[in-house]
Amino acid sequence: MPSRARDVLLEVASRGVYRPLWSSEILVELDRTLRYLQAKRGTAEEATNAYLARLFRQMGMAFPDALVTDWESLVDTIHLPDPCDRHVVAAARAGRAEVIVTNNLKDFPADALPAPLVRQSLDDFMLDTFDLHPDEVVSALHVVARRTGRSGPAMTAADIAALLRASGAPLVSARLLARLRQ
Repeated sequence: MPSRARDVLLEVASRGVYRPLWSSEILVELDRTLRYLQAKRGTAEEATNAYLARLFRQMGMAFPDALVTDWESLVDTIHLPDPCDRHVVAAARAGRAEVIVTNNLKDFPADALPAPLVRQSLDDFMLDTFDLHPDEVVSALHVVARRTGRSGPAMTAADIAALLRASGAPLVSARLLARLRQ
């Protein structure tokens, strides 16, 4: 999930709209991906280490019950096109999640997920969330926008909404932009 989309999702969750879940393996994947992206941008290793330590500390403090444990024994019961994704479904089952939010739908076929677990694209999840909690989603955009500008350009809530389009959420992006223009 691109960083601004992740920030919006977590900011919406901080309002009690939904409960995010992750496992140690998901955090390892996030760490590996962010290290790769930071290195690609030329970010110094010390700066990357500080950024990741701050990110994971903030995630842990904001969502102390988000870390799912005891998922490992479920991995072998999951059958997906990409076996490397089985840990995601195992963690979702262990945490009693209802939805896996991913833009990688092909690797999480609906018929391979144990009921009642479903998968949704970022766009579909955010559309559903916006339909049910429009004020919380708009407020989250404003909060994420206020946090920009420290390292990089300052952004508005409309800029953040527009970035959601590039993150694979064009429909909710358009709805949010229309709402922000009101």
